[in-house]
Amino acid sequence: MSVWAIGDLQGCYDATQRLLERIRFDPARDTLWFCGDLVNRGGQSLETLRLVHSLRERSVVVLGNHDLSLLAVGARTPEEQRRVNPDLQRVVLAEDRDELLGWLRMQKLAHVDRELGWMMVHAGLAPQWTIEMAERHAAEVEKQLRGDGYHKLLRNMYGDKPNWGPQLRGHDRWRAIINLLTRMRYCTPRGRIAIEEKGAPGSQPSGLYPWYEVPGRVQRELNIVCGHWSTLGLMIGHGVYAIDTGAVWGGKLTALQLDTDELRVVQVPGRDVPPPPKGELPKD
Repeated sequence: MSVWAIGDLQGCYDATQRLLERIRFDPARDTLWFCGDLVNRGGQSLETLRLVHSLRERSVVVLGNHDLSLLAVGARTPEEQRRVNPDLQRVVLAEDRDELLGWLRMQKLAHVDRELGWMMVHAGLAPQWTIEMAERHAAEVEKQLRGDGYHKLLRNMYGDKPNWGPQLRGHDRWRAIINLLTRMRYCTPRGRIAIEEKGAPGSQPSGLYPWYEVPGRVQRELNIVCGHWSTLGLMIGHGVYAIDTGAVWGGKLTALQLDTDELRVVQVPGRDVPPPPKGELPKD
């Protein structure tokens, strides 16, 4: 039995199949952890979502910002849905859309396995959040997503403000939690996110730090595996394993084995397209 974490798929079905073949994934024995952003931009989002859904008994999924965007699109009117990009449009107009989106809405924002010694989130954690705090805050949003009021949450989740604070309530609080768990790369020591900063470390303004290097951050007892930050590439340090290696941008799709003391990373070529022009950064 093996447990593998896999970076952002972003609708790259062919690359996903290559990676599963490369790690010799056996659904009778193995388990997959998907770091979020299953869909968008890869041109095969419907096929990718159907594949991960078919593996639901042998996988764990955390939601990324693109997955939440898909859920928001799915909750809009048919006229609004026809205005989204073709990759997501194929999902929301598919005959099995209700099954796929209903399942996706039930997925987590954070996953913890203390016996294995790992936590998985899509983007990152606030500097002051312990593992227990992150679990608790993620569960607040998961409860809203899984409840009858999820349409209202999806309508109100967009926006870069407010900054996180324990005093926040309602949709402001849930939006701040979502931004931290699914959109963060850089932040200040007090936890203010710089959402607009997307380059590799060293490109950010003074006073901002990669979320996993913030001075004064709490020490966490578990390793953390995450995705989201394609310009960071494969990064291992500070107890963090970042494995979004830009498959959708012509980079690689990465798997990391979690149930071994040895570092085992497997990569396959991503989508067969040229990377973004020099100086142009991937969007959220």
